[in-house]
Amino acid sequence: MRKFSTTGPVIPERHYCIDPLKRVDLDEILELIDDLSYFVLHAPRQSGKTSLLLALADRLNAGGVYRCVYINVEETQIARGDLDQAIPLVLSEIALHAGRVLGDSSVQALRNDVLAQEPAGTALKILLTRWAAADPKPLVLLVDEIDTMVGDSLISVLRQLRAGYFMRPKEFPQSVILCGVRDVRNYRMFTETNQDNSIGGGAFHSKAESIRVGYFAESEVRELLSQHTAETGQAFESRAADRIWELTLGQPWLVNALARQACFKDWRGRDRSRAISETAIEEAKETLILSRVTHLDQLG
Repeated sequence: MRKFSTTGPVIPERHYCIDPLKRVDLDEILELIDDLSYFVLHAPRQSGKTSLLLALADRLNAGGVYRCVYINVEETQIARGDLDQAIPLVLSEIALHAGRVLGDSSVQALRNDVLAQEPAGTALKILLTRWAAADPKPLVLLVDEIDTMVGDSLISVLRQLRAGYFMRPKEFPQSVILCGVRDVRNYRMFTETNQDNSIGGGAFHSKAESIRVGYFAESEVRELLSQHTAETGQAFESRAADRIWELTLGQPWLVNALARQACFKDWRGRDRSRAISETAIEEAKETLILSRVTHLDQLG
């Protein structure tokens, strides 16, 4: 049997996946979009929310009925509650992905024009109004990491979306999906303007539904493990697979973290002729706990 040292060789990790759209009620989401609804998707960090949104955007754009753009507003954290910094960053994200995904370069010029003429407190609404009206195909906007925004910046985005809601679908996005760790009703935002706290649900009361992204089913956990076996020849003993399910109950980050530790980071697991045992999974669990992985705190 080949011997591995504790320092190498390092085998490149493979990335296996389950169709992220299987982890939500896709029919419900498509129905909400068809019904011109604004709604929320939420789940803990590293649960596959971004993969789901990207897959949904691909699905909608491929269908030819909608124009769909995914944006990530995490970069606005640097602006905190400063609208004059945060809102231009949001508009830049929209322009970037409109050009990249839809081939619509006009949104960059529109962004510049709007910011030159409008205050930050209305710039997002005006840009979305003018962009939606420029094409008869309805616009769908997917906003990821929305709850990384804070204070007046977050309140302004929510209120501008609410302010344009009645103009949909011809002059505003037909549907907006906000995605984050929490439901919008749990956002608490300190406003510098009023020196008090605002509750997110009040700023976005047009929300129709709140949908939690589901975990892997037990069969999907076993499917992920079988993908590793099919590619590398390395098996998981039956009790090892059972133990992964027992420890994670399908939480996506935990499933991947345990398997990654046992198969790639533990030098013994890099020997592909050696099946992954229940003991290896227990040791992987202890290693994750002792390493004080940030995501464990967030899940807790």
